[in-house]
Amino acid sequence: MVELIANVNSAVNGFVWGVPMLVLLVGTGILMTILTKFFQLSHLGHWFKNTVGGIFHDEHVTKHTEAGDQSISQFQSLCTALAATIGTGNIVGVSTAICLGGFGAVFWMWVVALLGGASAFIESALAQVYKKKDGKGGCVGGPSYYMEQALHQRWLGVIFAVVLILTYVVGYNMLASYNLQDAFAGFGFYAKGRTPYIIGAILAVLFAACVLGGGKRLTNITGVLVPVMGVLYILVSLVVIFMNIKIFPSVIANIFRDAFNFKAAFSGFAGSCIMWGIKRGLFSNEAGMGSAPNAAATADVSHPAKQGLVQMLSVFIDTLLICSATAFMCLCSGVVPTKEAAGAAYVQASMQQALGSFGPIFIAVSMSLFAFTTLIGNYYYCEGCLKYILRRDPSKAGMTVFRLAATALVFVGAIVSAGLAWDTADMLQGTMVIINIPVILILGNKGVAVLKDYMRQRKEGKNPEFHAADIGITGTDYWN
Repeated sequence: MVELIANVNSAVNGFVWGVPMLVLLVGTGILMTILTKFFQLSHLGHWFKNTVGGIFHDEHVTKHTEAGDQSISQFQSLCTALAATIGTGNIVGVSTAICLGGFGAVFWMWVVALLGGASAFIESALAQVYKKKDGKGGCVGGPSYYMEQALHQRWLGVIFAVVLILTYVVGYNMLASYNLQDAFAGFGFYAKGRTPYIIGAILAVLFAACVLGGGKRLTNITGVLVPVMGVLYILVSLVVIFMNIKIFPSVIANIFRDAFNFKAAFSGFAGSCIMWGIKRGLFSNEAGMGSAPNAAATADVSHPAKQGLVQMLSVFIDTLLICSATAFMCLCSGVVPTKEAAGAAYVQASMQQALGSFGPIFIAVSMSLFAFTTLIGNYYYCEGCLKYILRRDPSKAGMTVFRLAATALVFVGAIVSAGLAWDTADMLQGTMVIINIPVILILGNKGVAVLKDYMRQRKEGKNPEFHAADIGITGTDYWN
């Protein structure tokens, strides 16, 4: 059975992770950047003021809804999206990209983030436009909903929902669990035949305790953990950089030099810095995958573009800050990346060199927090997709079974092989991209129209409010 899964993973990944993925991800990012007139860069001050700045001066950004209300605030939506994206991939994924793709992989991760910001805006704005009321004071939405309502292809929405559930419950959750236990492999107490089982069991119990409490508990937990762990991680990275500031310029130079060594890159594209940067950049920020829109749709906003701004911010925080922090900590340590050290081993060795015995402990603690919030954020997406597939709320018994199955897979992830964990996640996330990106391309004009409507109202001095009919969209459930 394991061999069959490995063969399927290999066959799908061989097709997905090549030139087609490069064209889809980068090409779509470039197109959406052009259509939005480089919005993520040209209006940097505006969207930063109305996202990060809004946390401090706009109560509508951070307000928490009533206990019985199923909607969430913009800030809660941001934290939920970051909980799913800021995870073990920000540490181990970056390490793997550098060890297997070279210094230049970091640059291409940045490219994916910068271009992906436009894609993230469009898909999240679409999720808001086509969201539906859930009858409980909240809303549901995501790619499945805009596939059904805008394209009138419910079958495609169902397929996407199924793939998303498999990606997060099977692929990402297993990988998060594996990466966490692997982070402890360098410690003296680690026993290969025992420790992964213990770590998997502990993580599974904690995960079950959270998910059995429902969606509101999930968003409340992530709203606390995500900002704290993100800020702490960046602060430690800055300490490491300043401790090694003399070699920092050479690190930057090596990143750009290797990134544009196209002869080496295209001679073996699948293993190049470009593809590793794209793969791990996508794994980290998920821009264009269609995952974050599921959280974006549930946010309580007056205009879809406002949530698009928030989701664009999540991409930049995840890759340009957290992933860069990992890359600079490793590369400034002086430890040479090798294929053999790909994964947690390279990060641990780098931090040992930079911070002594504190370094590996800090990484293990960070991995624990990152893995935990990733598991929570991942699961949040899945419940909404289940509701979409069934056209109703699942029964209490059915949800309990699903939650227990998800818990079991968390445990299984800790004891599978590295190859199986990574290949399964890569195969499933690639499948999500192949389904969602073409839909974004088809509906991109509607997302651009949302942005234009938002900017028009801003220029008129208004606090933008959305009416679907104003941009020629009819039949929406929420914005009529």
